[in-house]
Amino acid sequence: MSDMNNSNATRIAVAGAAGRMGRRIIALAVESELYDVAAALEAANHPEAGKDAGDLAGVGVYGVEVSHALTEKADVLIDFSTPAGTMDWLETCRARNMGIVIGTTGLSAAQTAAVAEAARTIPVVHTANYSVGVNVLLTIVGQVARVLGGDYDIEISETHHRFKKDAPSGTALALAKAICEGLGKDPAAVLVNGRGGLCPRKEGEIGMHALRVGDTVGEHTIHFGNLGETVTIGHAAHTRDTFARGAIRAAAWLAGKPAGLYSMKDVLGM
Repeated sequence: MSDMNNSNATRIAVAGAAGRMGRRIIALAVESELYDVAAALEAANHPEAGKDAGDLAGVGVYGVEVSHALTEKADVLIDFSTPAGTMDWLETCRARNMGIVIGTTGLSAAQTAAVAEAARTIPVVHTANYSVGVNVLLTIVGQVARVLGGDYDIEISETHHRFKKDAPSGTALALAKAICEGLGKDPAAVLVNGRGGLCPRKEGEIGMHALRVGDTVGEHTIHFGNLGETVTIGHAAHTRDTFARGAIRAAAWLAGKPAGLYSMKDVLGM
């Protein structure tokens, strides 16, 4: 049973609680003793419904059952579920005037617009990646592209586990966007997903390559090359805890913030 007695602790609800990320968020939050996991949420009729969230996360009985309904008071909801699930939890947060940290990937343009609309009335953190290192990379990659200039070919590769549903990854797309901003280009006009057959490289295009291998947590590499040299920068996540800690940090930061659409750069003061 939970023994949380810290009245100043951030009370978090976790959507997608039975998933890989949800379990790690719950485990790290419980182990830190700095956060109160107020609710563990999953889709209706989920096979893990009714189980103790702490037990499911591997940290022992906590006293909070996995449920589809948010009945407890919470400061912020952390959502790593599905695009459809995110839309449902977004409406729940709007109805309760509660902040939400969104880590779900693969949102459509319409769903992304719905997130932005919700941010007019509630505080929202929505970012492609909750790793501190990746967000540093997102900050500098546009600067690198701008300084090197248009004479350098650019290729982005990303590798994730075999179960990842979307490709290319949201982080790879965010990296491409940052690079294009640095070069003053429109991503839609220059991005090429993969190559096949006779496909000589066109001037100015940016290649995007997605690999799905085993249990790889997440790797992103950007290559800048001309006829004399290659500059390679990247990031590798060794464990999902990297993202879980970032999401928890974002939730603590978001609690009490005014309505608005925030990114991890805001959370980190970048």
